[in-house]
Amino acid sequence: MKHLWERIKRIPWWGWAFGVGYFVLQRVLYSCGAGLSRTLGTISYAFEWKVPVFDDLFPVVPVFVIIYLFSFVFWLCGPAAVSLTSRKNFVNYIVGMTAAYLIGFVLFIFVPTYMDRVKEGLLEIAARPGVFNRLLGVVYDSDGREMAYNLFPSYHCLISAYCYLGVRKQPEISKGFRVYSLILAILICLSTLLTKQHYLPDVFGGVGIAVICYCVTERLNPGRAYEEKRLKK
Repeated sequence: MKHLWERIKRIPWWGWAFGVGYFVLQRVLYSCGAGLSRTLGTISYAFEWKVPVFDDLFPVVPVFVIIYLFSFVFWLCGPAAVSLTSRKNFVNYIVGMTAAYLIGFVLFIFVPTYMDRVKEGLLEIAARPGVFNRLLGVVYDSDGREMAYNLFPSYHCLISAYCYLGVRKQPEISKGFRVYSLILAILICLSTLLTKQHYLPDVFGGVGIAVICYCVTERLNPGRAYEEKRLKK
């Protein structure tokens, strides 16, 4: 525990600032996605991207709402953890994650998807006794209640995957934290299905966009140009 506390104290202020800033950015983009879709009229052709043969295999498991909500803490800590790595990796991380955010945002507006929670019977489940069911109801109420939009891609999966990718091969980050980040990212993706906040294509879309943006950014390597510019000063 002492070692962990020492690592936390080493995180620079700007690491936490980026964590908070990108958390706010996520909330703004997610909130504006459906709103702009309504303004532009694209929401009129929103579709339900459900694959019943696969999606119906996932039952509602209310306890997974805890993991679903804990993702917000994970996202706050993601940039903070990456700030302990090289500046090159941090710049690549920020550039790639920003691109992934914006791609998701554009898809929210121009490829709108929805979930009918009434048809899925989710509000009935949320009305059952139990603290986890009540928490599930709070999540549904804060996200459209009867109708949920902004499903594809899943921001939960996109951001969680990128939080892991940012520390994946970094020697400055302990192996334990890298394994923890991978397991948590997988559990968060699973929680989106077991709380019925997303369908399976949304999960693949979120993870896929994160991986593509990560690979492209690593290839372009804007962090190297940033480091070279810093060294010339």
